[in-house]
Amino acid sequence: MAAIASINAQQHGAFAATPATLTASDTITFDSRKKQLAVFRNGTGGALTAKIDGDGGTTVNAPGLGAVSVSGGYDIALAAGETKAVVLSTISEYCRGVVTITGASGASLTVFDL
Repeated sequence: MAAIASINAQQHGAFAATPATLTASDTITFDSRKKQLAVFRNGTGGALTAKIDGDGGTTVNAPGLGAVSVSGGYDIALAAGETKAVVLSTISEYCRGVVTITGASGASLTVFDL
């Protein structure tokens, strides 16, 4: 399990943005005070599903729906060769507590602090 550090993107000009290669289970630090962009790239030959799961997420009250479970995590399906991004604040309920990324071993992840 590797802890993947975020990259400060509030810099002038070009800067290094080396992605981390995901293993079976990795962690990221969600900072609700920052706008963070997570960019997943599946460079493998097969489809993968990255699961973002904070250990503090249980249920949230959604207007018009009532209690909705977020305990199962948030899935991002990645076809072979596909890249997808998510602004973590838009899925903040899934990012409570220790945030673990599973299911995408071999894919890469870069987390930017915008």
